Amino acid sequence: MSAGTPFAEARCLLGRDDAGVPVAGITVWSAGPGRPGLIEPLGVHADHRGKGHGTAICVAAAALLRELGASIAWVCTPRDLDSAVATYRSAGFAALPERLDCVRTR
Repeated sequence: MSAGTPFAEARCLLGRDDAGVPVAGITVWSAGPGRPGLIEPLGVHADHRGKGHGTAICVAAAALLRELGASIAWVCTPRDLDSAVATYRSAGFAALPERLDCVRTR
């Protein structure tokens, strides 16, 4: 995937705790200056959840998208993923009405 054209403007970040242990990872996808950027996926190691690592790396990802010239940072996550929604909100994201562009039911 990383050798493909879509990854040319993507960046992966790895968050570490104070001891240097990797605790969180995130990828940002830029569509280029003046265009929206996407944050997806975000993951925090189970042993390190609830300590602010998800919020910190999400804020860092949004800042990176800003540096890449993104006009806005988007996140797409299901509303029923309570911990993900809470993390994004704590990083400054606001919820918009749910929108389903494509759904496969089977």
